[in-house]
Amino acid sequence: MATITTLDLAVRLRLAITRTSRRLRQEAGQGLSPSLTSALASVDTHGPLTPSELAKRERVQRPTATRLVARLEELGVLQRAADPQDRRSSLLSVTPEGHALMEELRSRKTAYLAHRLEGLGPEEQATLDRAAAILERLLEDDRA
Repeated sequence: MATITTLDLAVRLRLAITRTSRRLRQEAGQGLSPSLTSALASVDTHGPLTPSELAKRERVQRPTATRLVARLEELGVLQRAADPQDRRSSLLSVTPEGHALMEELRSRKTAYLAHRLEGLGPEEQATLDRAAAILERLLEDDRA
């Protein structure tokens, strides 16, 4: 059996993760761009957030975060309120419609993936469980 190099493994993982991510986005539907979905998910998971905190979490410049927030507000899935700690800033939170949308997106993605995983045997599922734990550990340092 040939030994795989770290670089070769990185290439395979990058491609597999990218393709999986793309497919999950396709399964979710709803027409939100990946950037909008990610921003909404960040506020849903970590909010309420200031626009600056959102920009940091999303690793985008503040003007980009401002555009994302404006679009999400237009769609009625995000709302802005005055920050009681700093009246010059605002706090972003997800509306009930936004929560419902995020739940629907997550459910569709999970259902798709669960259906695909059902086609694997117990040993392959256990291998993917171990791989998921390893990937989570690798990405812990990247948390905002």
